[in-house]
Order: sequence, then structure tokens, then C-alpha cells
Amino acid sequence: MNTLFAIALVFAGCCSNVVFLELLVRDFPGCGNIVTFAQFAFIALEGFIFETNFGRKKPHIPLSNYVIMVTMFFTVSVINNYALNFNIAMPLHMIFRSGSLIANMILGIILLKKRYSASKYLSIVLVSVGIFICTIMSAKQVNVEKGATEEDSFYAFMHWLLGIAMLTFALLMSARMGIFQETLYKKYGKHSKEALFYNHFLPLPGFLLLSTDIYRHAVLFSQSSPVEVPVIGLSVPVMWLYLLMNVVTQYVCIRGVFILTTECASLTVTLVVTLRKFLSLIISILYFHNPFTAWHWVGTAVVFLGTLLYTEVWSSVRAAIKGEKVDKKAE
Repeated sequence: MNTLFAIALVFAGCCSNVVFLELLVRDFPGCGNIVTFAQFAFIALEGFIFETNFGRKKPHIPLSNYVIMVTMFFTVSVINNYALNFNIAMPLHMIFRSGSLIANMILGIILLKKRYSASKYLSIVLVSVGIFICTIMSAKQVNVEKGATEEDSFYAFMHWLLGIAMLTFALLMSARMGIFQETLYKKYGKHSKEALFYNHFLPLPGFLLLSTDIYRHAVLFSQSSPVEVPVIGLSVPVMWLYLLMNVVTQYVCIRGVFILTTECASLTVTLVVTLRKFLSLIISILYFHNPFTAWHWVGTAVVFLGTLLYTEVWSSVRAAIKGEKVDKKAE
């Protein structure tokens, strides 16, 4: 029952979160900092009350290690959201972040000297090719849509290329953080909820560096058209309502993933998150009519095929079927 509940939270929370994020980004493409700050503040407040008991509970993992992890986590979160300022469409943003498993694997080979099966290496190739196809197709759209003149077209392309570089850096940094987190859990034990709190609480002072941008967007949000909140009957600026719903759904999504990690094997968690990303992508394309060519669909299919190959879903399904057959024969 807990597993089904967690899966429902992941799909409902994460897919809804993508919708509200895109509603925010479509009107204010540069609002990534205020969105990130609101998410961090909300999750940190919840963790301070319910996880640390108002600061009275000591952490299991030394704070010095959390500072390192938090620096990476803060950097990844800010860069991922800020990349949306650079002509990066939401579908491409989601496809790029789907390469996190493979980025983790590549760094595992380089840093931890790990070795994998042939199917794992094939999955790297598939995901890389899929992301490359989608990126090239998006690059062509940037050139077509953006410049009336050759100079404008070049500027738009370089602007977009900078966004791609930011996503690539964030992807690799996220993978490095995952490896660091894995080593901490092996040494001190798995304390996911504690890590969730400190990852969101410790970076809060860092947002002072972004305070000017956050304040500017807070003013812009306050000037958005008012909308009446159901049940309460109060009128609030629509952007603040979108932001609130984005924060709440982000929390629901993260909580769902947390419950799932305590109830299921990592393979199941990976599969659920992968399917959730695919559904979010479909929603983004259909609901917001984002440009998505046949080649984008090919690239997306290759990315998710590579991810599923990495998680060895097919082998698990075959083993489960064989197990059922054996059971039936035994009966």
C-alpha cells in the first residue's frame, strides 16, 4: 500500500510541478531564482519542524560533509533553473535531465574505476545519441525562430549554446553529488530525510547573492493579474498562486520519491522516476503546444530506451515471468 501511495505521489506531484513551472516560465522566463528559493525555503521549514525538531536533533552525518554536498546541490538547482533563461525549451530541459543516470555512470567509471556490462555501455551510447538528436533539432529551431538578420540569428544561437553548456555542467555536477552522497551513506548510514533537510536549509544564505533578482521577480509577480482562490474566496496575483502550487507539488514529488526509496529497490525507483519524466514530457508538449518534431520523438524514444536498458527492466520482467511459470508448474 505504501509503495502504491508513493508512486501516486511521485506521478501526481512531479507532473503537476512541471505544469506550474512552465506556467511561470512562459510569462517570466527569468524567474528560476525565485522558484528555486521558494522551494528551498518551504522544504527547509518543513524539515526544521518535523525532522530536526526545531534544531534539537543532532545530524547523523557531520555538517562539514553536508556543506560539500549542499554546495553542489545548490549549484545544480540554480543552474538548472537559470538555464531556462537561455532559449531552452521545457521539453529539451527535461530530456537533458533524463541523462542523469548515464552521467552518474560515466563519472563512476572515471572516478571510482567501475566497470559495467556491455548492455550498460550500450545504454550510454543510446542516451547520448538521443540527447544529441534532440539538441541538434532544437538548435535548428532556435536559428529559424529567432533572427530576422544573420547577426540576430548568431546571437540567439550562442545564447542557446550557453544554456546547453549550463545544462551539461549541471548534469555532471549532479552525478558527482550522487557519488559523494553514496559514499557518505556507506560510511554513516542512509539518512535520506536528514540529507533532504540540510540540502535545502544550508544553501538559504546563498540566495542573498540572488536577492536583487528574486526581489525584482517578486514585484513582477505581485503585478500579475489577480485570480480568486477557490474555497477561500480571496483574490491573489496569479503568479503567486502558480508559485505556491509549484512549491507544494515539488514537496509532494520529493516526499513520494523519499517514501519510494525506503519501500522499493533502486531499480523500481529509477523506473518510476523515468516513466514520470516521460509523462511530464508528454504533458508539456500536448498541453502547452511546445514545438516537437518527428526527430524530437525519435531522440526522446532513444533516451528512454537507453535509460530502461540501463535499469535492466527487460531482464527483471523476463525473470518475473519465468518465476511465475515455475510457480505454476510447481502447483
